[in-house]
Amino acid sequence: MHHLRTTDERLFGQPFTPAGAAALHDGELLVERVNAFVAHFGRLQGTVGDKLLPALLHGLGHTLGPFIEQLRLLDQWGWLLDAETWLDTRLLRERLIYEYAKDPAVLADTLHTAHERVSLLVTTAGRLIDVAQLRRDTT
Repeated sequence: MHHLRTTDERLFGQPFTPAGAAALHDGELLVERVNAFVAHFGRLQGTVGDKLLPALLHGLGHTLGPFIEQLRLLDQWGWLLDAETWLDTRLLRERLIYEYAKDPAVLADTLHTAHERVSLLVTTAGRLIDVAQLRRDTT
């Protein structure tokens, strides 16, 4: 979580524009920051969504159904801020990875959306870790 916050602060310390995205090949430091942000964003979203969330539900004795149902269950319990936004964030991760170098305007927009979702990822990860630790400590 710390690494994502740090790379987010470094990348978005100044406005990231389509012109900046188009000029990525001109600046090694900016490329490294974008790469680090994409990697940390994807890793945290994947770890929480693909590992922590199913492990937590399994540990609580729930049968794992479709991902959206898992999200809705956590949303009902108040452990997730918004199931639909989380699902969209999962899709955003895929766009960051696969549409990375195609269109500078799309890249800039996708990065800005990811930047706006950093707080959601970090808050959700922290909340689920707290729930898992509390459950572990009470058993």
